[in-house]
Amino acid sequence: MRISSFEEYELAYKKSVDDPEGFWGEVAQNFEWRKPWTRVLDWNFDKPDIKWYVGGKLNITENALDRHVRERPNQPAIIWEPNEKDDDPVTLTYKVLHERVCRFANVLKNHGVVKGDRICIYMPMIPELAIAVLACARIGAIHSVVFGGFSAKSIADRVNDANCKMIITTDGAFRGNKRIAMKETVDDALIGCPTVEKVLVATRTRTPVSMIKGRDYWWEEETKKVSAECPATEMDSEDPLFILYTSGSTGKPKGVVHTTGGYMVYSAYSFQNVFQNNPGDVYFCTADIGWITGHSYIIYGPLVSGATSMMFEGVPTYPDAGRFWDIVERHKVNIFYTAPTAIRSLMGFGPEFWKDKDLSSLRVLGSVGEPINEEAWTWYNENIGKGNCTICDTWWQTETGGIMISPLANITPTKPTYAMLPLPGVQPMLVDEKGEEITGNAISGNLCIKFPWPSIIRTTWGDHERCKQVYFSAYPGNYFTGDGCIRDKDGYYRITGRVDDVINVSGHRIGTAEVEDALNSHTGVVESAVVGYPHEIKGQGIFAYIIMESQPHEPELTKKDILATVTRIIGPIAKPDQILFVSGLPKTRSGKIMRRILRKIAEGDVSSLGDTSTLLDPAVVEEIKAAAGIS
Repeated sequence: MRISSFEEYELAYKKSVDDPEGFWGEVAQNFEWRKPWTRVLDWNFDKPDIKWYVGGKLNITENALDRHVRERPNQPAIIWEPNEKDDDPVTLTYKVLHERVCRFANVLKNHGVVKGDRICIYMPMIPELAIAVLACARIGAIHSVVFGGFSAKSIADRVNDANCKMIITTDGAFRGNKRIAMKETVDDALIGCPTVEKVLVATRTRTPVSMIKGRDYWWEEETKKVSAECPATEMDSEDPLFILYTSGSTGKPKGVVHTTGGYMVYSAYSFQNVFQNNPGDVYFCTADIGWITGHSYIIYGPLVSGATSMMFEGVPTYPDAGRFWDIVERHKVNIFYTAPTAIRSLMGFGPEFWKDKDLSSLRVLGSVGEPINEEAWTWYNENIGKGNCTICDTWWQTETGGIMISPLANITPTKPTYAMLPLPGVQPMLVDEKGEEITGNAISGNLCIKFPWPSIIRTTWGDHERCKQVYFSAYPGNYFTGDGCIRDKDGYYRITGRVDDVINVSGHRIGTAEVEDALNSHTGVVESAVVGYPHEIKGQGIFAYIIMESQPHEPELTKKDILATVTRIIGPIAKPDQILFVSGLPKTRSGKIMRRILRKIAEGDVSSLGDTSTLLDPAVVEEIKAAAGIS
């Protein structure tokens, strides 16, 4: 299953295109199935309707835990590095992790959770988060992890969309030098969540919290009441495994659904081949499990592969900007996977935080969330990798479930800013605005995928038509990624960023409409328009143009009030970096906002605004330029 040379990659890729069912059938034989599939693939991109390993029966936790307990019970499965540098790390062997997952799965069953129920998980990066995820999968409950930085309203929106039966949370969270309320935020969300029957609360910060009789229960108390024996529930290959919400170009987040069999196969296959994990390696992904990277490459991909996966509770700059490298040195990390935002932020702190650290254990450096710029790539390569590591600039999405285009460590050539080549089974194509495929190299276009891979999105929860419209309608017969792409003269792929109304902030996709909805809910705001602009740390920042009912008497205070509203409705991750009060917005006569003009002004580049004479009020462009201090 694991590729060990570029020649093997070329052969595997050719077979995956020529005989995809034969190829993926062979790959899937490396896992434990209770009942074999009757057909590898059944698909139709027009509906869309995609099924992998049709009729196959399994449980993903038997592959992630039980088989490793038999073969390597005392190998570390998860190493947890806590927020405080001086606190001791916690190691969970496969045997211990299996016992804790089974015990908590019995807690869920004790509280009435059955196969198919949706469970919301809102927790910090502590071992209990991974345990909760795997316990849901153990009994066939569908987990919906909500990032711990989201607001009560964001939790409520996701809970109500999926009709979640239970929320699993903690009293609070430590993040750097901050103590963050978690249960309190859940309580605020629950005011508008009629489907939630129970709340399970793990102890982390010992923050005083409200506990409602008959609804709220302590994790620690409940686990004392059950055994550590919990047989895994048999799942169909196409039974949903989890829902993960992602922002789109319309206001409401959409619940991306991934199913059990195909997702398991692809997350493990991509993990093993991209990172070339060896027995005994320590693998450290710095993502939060609240995002798809944490699902696929902290929990499922590594554990199904029998790897040792690190979880980190804190932030890269606490107690100082050397924290990542302290962890690498302490645990002799071999594979390190982080985001360009983190790299760029650490570049600015100076060499004293990394130059004296022993980073010689590192073999592979990964990058995820957005295209990595050349300056960050070079810094990462020279100062952290010492020129001895492959940099795997991985391109993929929540909807793809796993890495799609990336170098394979120490196998594929690398080139700064390029994701390089597709993994076996991934068939990319570039299309023009009319949807015609652009062939050859040294070209650019919109990136589509022409054939399904095992972990492709199956639907958006409760709204299949939305899935069809967003991903399969722009270019019929293909999956549209929403990204622009360059294929250079050598056939290597470089992702150039979103082509729809989604902003990639620190590797997190945020829909402009979602932010605009939050802005427009603030008292006094008449209308807003949000665009992305280049940000030296985040990659893209959020620039908001806002029309008020009347000119604010204290503009800076009003801006702070508006930011507080966005934080309350979505979370701090969606706060605009720049706010400009304007009297109007550039609109066509049909009422469409010309975001292209707003992007140019946000970037400070007004040399090529194009023809503005067709606007309803061309003069508004000059007003906005003046407000932005651009002549």
